[in-house]
Amino acid sequence: MSVTIEPIKPLVGGRVLVDQKHLLDDEVVEAVRTALEERGVLVFPKINVSDELQLAFTDRLGERVNFTRRVPGSDVSAQDVYKVTLDKKINKEPDYVLGTFFWHVDGVTMDMPLPKATVLSARHLSDTGGSTEFANLIAAYERLSDAEKAELEGLRVIHTLEASVRPVYGHPSQERLDRWRSMVEPMEHPLVWTHADGRKSLLIGTHADGIVGLGGAHGRALLCRLQQWAAQPEFVYRHEWQVGDLVIWNNESLMHRVVPYTDTHRVMHRTSIGGHEKPGHIADPAAVAKLLEPA
Repeated sequence: MSVTIEPIKPLVGGRVLVDQKHLLDDEVVEAVRTALEERGVLVFPKINVSDELQLAFTDRLGERVNFTRRVPGSDVSAQDVYKVTLDKKINKEPDYVLGTFFWHVDGVTMDMPLPKATVLSARHLSDTGGSTEFANLIAAYERLSDAEKAELEGLRVIHTLEASVRPVYGHPSQERLDRWRSMVEPMEHPLVWTHADGRKSLLIGTHADGIVGLGGAHGRALLCRLQQWAAQPEFVYRHEWQVGDLVIWNNESLMHRVVPYTDTHRVMHRTSIGGHEKPGHIADPAAVAKLLEPA
């Protein structure tokens, strides 16, 4: 075969060794699809793809989707390529990028099937920070006790854009709150997501704003404990980027975050592969209002 995939950690991560000229080969694409389900996140060290090759690879793996077209940085270098950067010449609204400092799942606050996978390539790096951490939410769920699994079964979670960017500002202005709330409706998803293949995972992240039927404090405390559980080292792979690296991860079964950085020269190019599973729906406004109640 023209591709070799090596495990990085027992429960998460794989290193893909392949020549750039073979990236679009059928056997490589099939091996990557399989490994993405088994390893969660795959690293192609210093493969140095162009936008054209990254888009072609994205298209070979599935149907391309662009859910950040309204965000500054999208479609700058090529259609459906999003430049992730704090460079103000490209991104005049840093809220979205700064929000990636916190654990999240891409697209979870939008009324659409969750993106199946995200493809990210390193073009320019920061002097400090900027590593990306990936947490395997299937492994985290599987290693809960039977009693804990029973406690979580059937619980529903409200996910909001406001919650995902709230840590960026601490006390955002009413103008910012109104803008965030106008962009997307709050979404309701199962806390334990049963995937089409029968596997189960947690569906959590900073955007998880509360649990339906529980008071705000009780629901958020449970979500906080689960996020801490899933972020244990055994479930997490931390990628230290090199220029030219390409990383793809299973967005349906992993949450991720970037280690904070301040360098405005850091630029990553992101493309996304559409999914076919939609775990939730727009939340009932009454359930969202209940999140404001402490108990």
